[in-house]
Amino acid sequence: MNTLHTIAQVRAAVSRARQEGKRIGMVPTMGNLHAGHIALVEKALQRTDYVVVSIFVNPMQFGPGEDLDSYPRTLAEDQKRLLEVGAHLVFAPSASEMYPEGMDGHTRVSVPVVSEGLCGASRPGHFEGVATVVSKLLNIVGPDVAVFGQKDYQQLAVIRKMAQDLCLPVKIMGHPTIRAEDGLALSSRNGYLNAEQRAVAPLLQRTLQQIAAQVTSGRTDYAQIINEASQQLSAAGMRPDYLDLRDASNLSQVNDQTRDLVVLAAAYLGTTRLIDNLEFSRS
Repeated sequence: MNTLHTIAQVRAAVSRARQEGKRIGMVPTMGNLHAGHIALVEKALQRTDYVVVSIFVNPMQFGPGEDLDSYPRTLAEDQKRLLEVGAHLVFAPSASEMYPEGMDGHTRVSVPVVSEGLCGASRPGHFEGVATVVSKLLNIVGPDVAVFGQKDYQQLAVIRKMAQDLCLPVKIMGHPTIRAEDGLALSSRNGYLNAEQRAVAPLLQRTLQQIAAQVTSGRTDYAQIINEASQQLSAAGMRPDYLDLRDASNLSQVNDQTRDLVVLAAAYLGTTRLIDNLEFSRS
């Protein structure tokens, strides 16, 4: 497994793989890899012959006061995990490699509608940063398949819409959220939780399950359901950022005719922001 740091090196390596007739897979990450990331790599390995994993903490998607400087950077440990799972290439660029003239005058990719609300409302500019860096990575590597986790549900929707609208020749694949035994969605930010907070954190997923159960049982007073769930999270010491029911197909608002739904949440536990979601259907 090679680790390369420049765009030119990566393009040359991928070109050689293509000349050998290999299908190219890609898994974009910000590093600090856990079992959830490894599941994405395994999925890419199942569907392609040569898998590129990018590790880049993208400054464009962090807002003022967010954890850019403290975000964990663990390249050596990540390389070891990727070697063990069988990835072929790690692309670990610097910020100056990705944004050689800085970010202020850099072209940005904006995906309207689907990026609005939810995390888009709480983190202005976040999805513009995500769409911009992912479009760059996809253009650098040119994969046949790119795999993203469904824990970042809105992010996956944004990337799918971007790839579709820009006619990018890549199949965007989602992978179900990987969870700890107690149901907490795996995240690099879970490492910020202390022991007491870690014990409380699984309540977020349990609350989503309760919402789904109430809707599938026939309740249609959605605002009241959400309000009750928010109060439950608050009583446990969480600070809800958002909690909402949406149409799973396009993240539009639900109505009584919506059959495939997703409930999405973000909540602070201490200073740590947790996100999660749950897809479900009703007859």
